[in-house]
Amino acid sequence: AVGTKQFMEYVNTYYQAYGKVSPYKAVWSTPQLFSAVFTNAGLSNCSEITGDGEILFDHLASRWVLGAHTSIPNQFYYCIAVSNTDDLSSTTLAWYAYEIALNPIMGKNSEGNFWFPDWPKLGAWADAYYLTIDLNDFNNNYQEVGVVVCALDRANMLTGGAPRTQQCFTNPKPVTGALYLSHSLIPADIDGTTAPPAGRDEYLVSIQNPPNDGKTTTSNYFNLWAFHVDWTTPTNSTFTQTTVSEAPYTPGCYNALQVTQTVCVPEPSTGITGEYIDSVGDRFMPRFAYRNFGTYESFLVSHTAQVGTGSSQQTGVRWYELRGGGTPSLYQDGNISFDSSTFRFVPSIAQDHSANAMVGYSVSGTTVHPGIRASTWNLQSATKPNELSIIKGVADDESDWKWGTYTSMTVDPVNDCTFW
Repeated sequence: AVGTKQFMEYVNTYYQAYGKVSPYKAVWSTPQLFSAVFTNAGLSNCSEITGDGEILFDHLASRWVLGAHTSIPNQFYYCIAVSNTDDLSSTTLAWYAYEIALNPIMGKNSEGNFWFPDWPKLGAWADAYYLTIDLNDFNNNYQEVGVVVCALDRANMLTGGAPRTQQCFTNPKPVTGALYLSHSLIPADIDGTTAPPAGRDEYLVSIQNPPNDGKTTTSNYFNLWAFHVDWTTPTNSTFTQTTVSEAPYTPGCYNALQVTQTVCVPEPSTGITGEYIDSVGDRFMPRFAYRNFGTYESFLVSHTAQVGTGSSQQTGVRWYELRGGGTPSLYQDGNISFDSSTFRFVPSIAQDHSANAMVGYSVSGTTVHPGIRASTWNLQSATKPNELSIIKGVADDESDWKWGTYTSMTVDPVNDCTFW
């Protein structure tokens, strides 16, 4: 994520910040261990963190937010820290650190083990930080079986105060252990400094994977969720699911006989190694980027979808813009695909103050080493996307199918138009 004075990167268990002007000097002499934020605060339950971390820059408060889950089986916590300043090089930098016990929220499988909290995502909204977590069955090859969504007390976390108890909802209810096809919710996250209208519900989206019937390969809608939080009277809080109709789409690398397998992206070495890359095509990708233009509100999200014809599994980026002051509805959408051979996957999208959209993504193909590209266009005038190369790959990931599971496109809060 990019902030007012630095940009920040989180990889597995460490984070580092850099200046925003070349040569992008590192803020700390060595990368910082994320768990140390919590152990230094006396929160020993957050001492074991092995990945799945996220960084947000809260545009409305001008603060940094870090989050990740712990990895000790059946002793799960979500660990979140909020900075006391926007300047990570400040001698007075401090982190307000919090640990949230997940076991009472998630529930257990039939073997007595708690569901595994996978792929957590954060969104900054005016009334809360919203956390989404996939529930996976540890005893069934980590199959997705449901989701948990929580509103965290942003107001008190920003001041270092004791937060009010998080408000959480689970779907389905009860979680039975059956395969859940609407997983990996992405919470809306604010860009710019114009807040949503007072009392505006938080919205979240999730893909709808095709039914697990061994033959259907397309969906024609996705899921939209509204979270209304009432901190004064929690029993008034609600979490409601609706759907958004869409032209039929096939999730990236979709296999009707193995619906949880999303690996099909080739590399130049695939013919020799037999190794393909995971498209992570079974879910929307962060961010669900929100911007209030005053005259209208806009939400952007993207995912990997099949764009090849016939038997081709070529993947591209599919994006959606939702607009509306009540429940947002689909305003426009499109595909990012400029040829018939390059696979584009694992995207992240945002827009600036002039409705210029940019989506970054990975690329690979039989003649293209894995690399990174981006496309940009204007949402208001509906210009055609223009692609640019960010990093041209020079080698392959020859021994593993894991290339990456998510990324992040963010907008500079200073000029509100530079994408990082």
